[in-house]
Amino acid sequence: MKKIMTLAMVGLVAAVLGACGNAGGGTAAAPEAGGADFPSRSVNGIVQWGAGGGTDSLMRPLAAIAENYLGVSIVVSNMTGATGSIATQFVYDQAADGYNLLMGAENPALYQVLGISELTYEDFEPVFIIGDETVGVIVRYDSPYQSFTELINSSLAAPASVILATTGTGGLPWTIGAFITDVTGATFNQIPYESDAAARTAVISGEADFTIAKIQAGVEAYNAGEIRFLTMLSLEPVPVLPHIPLVTAEFPGFDEYLPWGTFYGVFVRNGTDQQIIDTLAEAFLQASHSDTYQELLVSFNVNFMGYVGDQAREYIRDWQANTIRALESSGALN
Repeated sequence: MKKIMTLAMVGLVAAVLGACGNAGGGTAAAPEAGGADFPSRSVNGIVQWGAGGGTDSLMRPLAAIAENYLGVSIVVSNMTGATGSIATQFVYDQAADGYNLLMGAENPALYQVLGISELTYEDFEPVFIIGDETVGVIVRYDSPYQSFTELINSSLAAPASVILATTGTGGLPWTIGAFITDVTGATFNQIPYESDAAARTAVISGEADFTIAKIQAGVEAYNAGEIRFLTMLSLEPVPVLPHIPLVTAEFPGFDEYLPWGTFYGVFVRNGTDQQIIDTLAEAFLQASHSDTYQELLVSFNVNFMGYVGDQAREYIRDWQANTIRALESSGALN
């Protein structure tokens, strides 16, 4: 069985959930015989990030609507830590019966190459891919850098003189930093912070020169006059900020890696009966098309996908391959 360094923590959380009656089955339990009677009880949704965060804010409303189509409750819990790998390990250790869902983001696709866990999304079946988010490069409102090109040129002139606020290896700013290095050759002095919010605060306070922000989080600071977007890592203008330059206009080499964004999805452990997967996928697909949820996605600036089955698997494989190629090319994995 695949394990990670934080297995002791997983065991503790699993015991707590089990005592509450929320977790289904023990480690390496055998899957149910079939999916004809699924679901016959409530389903657990395990969010790999904290309450109130981006992943949580997308999953809870989706689960609440999907319950109407599934016919049972979806009990959503947060299990944080180790870049989401504690939740990932927990769901993997449960029975492959559809009663424990991993509600996560893109992170597990990179666990193996970053040495975080032996698990990846190859150990799970995608039930439903909600969508992805466009990201951009942000600086303090009074930053001397008026364009992304200026920032890059400054770094090229004095390598590592420009400070990039990150969330550590494998986080969004670190990953995009590797993309930027690969395309432009610029390198940065990377300082890790505990969260994306803390990295933004470092930029706003002047501790760092720039960071990478998801549109929703960045827009709030932008509207408050705290930051500016220098560029968007997108092939198309972002509706909420259509005047922000696209990165390909300044550096066409980014075409190779775009479109790219942080994505969100619902997963079950490999070995789950296909009929169970189909039942879950249909419930989440129906829920996602509701007016209420579509309005939520628009307000969060999430690009809706609604992928299931082969389309979902192909998307994750392509995302993983493109991201790893960029990380390897930039030297981030050396």
